[in-house]
Amino acid sequence: MGGLVGLVLTGSAARVGVEPFFLELIDGIEEILAPRGVTVLLLVTPDLEAELAAYRRWAAGHTVAAVIVVNLVHGDVRPGRLAALGLPAVLAGRGEHPGFPRVLTDDAAAMTAAVEALIARGHRTIGRVTGPRTLLHTAERSAALSAAEHDHPGVRVIETEGDYGAESGVRGIRTLLAADPPPTAVIFDNDVMAVAAAQELSRTGVTGVSLLAGDDSPLCELASPPLSALSTDVHDHGRILGRAVAELLAGAEPRDHAGPAFQIRHRATT
Repeated sequence: MGGLVGLVLTGSAARVGVEPFFLELIDGIEEILAPRGVTVLLLVTPDLEAELAAYRRWAAGHTVAAVIVVNLVHGDVRPGRLAALGLPAVLAGRGEHPGFPRVLTDDAAAMTAAVEALIARGHRTIGRVTGPRTLLHTAERSAALSAAEHDHPGVRVIETEGDYGAESGVRGIRTLLAADPPPTAVIFDNDVMAVAAAQELSRTGVTGVSLLAGDDSPLCELASPPLSALSTDVHDHGRILGRAVAELLAGAEPRDHAGPAFQIRHRATT
């Protein structure tokens, strides 16, 4: 088989560099593809236009055999552009374009389970610091959170938007705690924001707020106190993506692949 598989992450290199999620994901992808002589080519770009320009360069130079597309958004133009360029692609998410192999995780079910777990522990005002609202999986989680609020009279949900970075985790927890009444539990869409918020609570002496990270990673385990997390096996997610790429390069028909299951890991913060 051999060759390169492209993966573009859009955002600042500094922020992407501290995201344990992508490091584990790429490790899982390469576990499957490396024995086949395929290596992941990772590129960090500042914005969508730079990402699309990279795809044009790769297509013109026959640099990569396929592309993995992550962080899908509503009306995402990337799958269509890749098809027009003749670059095979695997979508990490549902997407809105037919004809692509996809790896699907049930973000709505995971968020529902998280809220149910917090309600079972007596919480009635629950906050959430989201990822960017343009992302499809952010919208799926928000819809599940809204449905849970509707299904549980007396439960109130408050959301504020973040960008997965540490500073937005601090801003998010400050915004939520300024609400009246403030939440007694907060869900974060990733581990970096959750750890930063926990440090802010410790710095300001705020107690009595339960925290649940949307990704599990060594950051959560090493935090003080250790952070509870909505856990999926990110390494296994990468392996599933790797198998989807291998099938694509072997000429298989596009199909959906089920992503890894989730579980809630209760540590000190719940």
